[in-house]
Amino acid sequence: MKQDTLVIAVPKGRILGEALPIISAAGINPEPAFTDEGSRKLLFATNHPHISLIRVRSFDVATFVAFGGAQLGIAGNDVLVEFDYSEVYAPLDLGIGKCRLSIAQPKDLQGGLELGRLSHIRIATKYPNMTNRWFADRGIQAECIKLNGAMELAPTLGLCQRIVDLVSTGNTLKANGLVEVGTIAQVTSRLIVNRAALKVRPQEISGWIDKFRAVTERP
Repeated sequence: MKQDTLVIAVPKGRILGEALPIISAAGINPEPAFTDEGSRKLLFATNHPHISLIRVRSFDVATFVAFGGAQLGIAGNDVLVEFDYSEVYAPLDLGIGKCRLSIAQPKDLQGGLELGRLSHIRIATKYPNMTNRWFADRGIQAECIKLNGAMELAPTLGLCQRIVDLVSTGNTLKANGLVEVGTIAQVTSRLIVNRAALKVRPQEISGWIDKFRAVTERP
């Protein structure tokens, strides 16, 4: 890959559908294979010869940007807070991917989340850092069981009584007999930048930040 290539990391899945119109409105149009769900490619050309897009898991976007594999990216603030990379700068809230990081438990579990009566809690999540901090701020020790998916199964199979996971409509929780009992954070997706790249290529990268900002500020 050429040294002057600008790589933008975007997340697979639900957020991609919301991010693509913003990327296009900012003036970046990927090759047709980018929207082909059957394509096994991960690196895609665009209408700019020196700009490429990579399509990776949402949790990996921040890692690619932090370690310089990509200079720009789109990541939820849940990922940014969980990893807390000092190399990542998030100058712009894109206002997409709106959801919440919630605590949930079986609907037939007696009582809600009575924080005043808890000193220890076992909880399944892929956000152990955020979960630990949230409960620690309330004087509760959280024992986190790290899972990367199928979180709703944890209470059913006896791993723990509660989970912390992203919630949008709540339908998945409901289908698995769970209810929300607390919210740790509201989540939206941000434009993120590698700090070192911004210092080395300030005019180019700042220009793209301004273009994305102009798109999000349109009425």
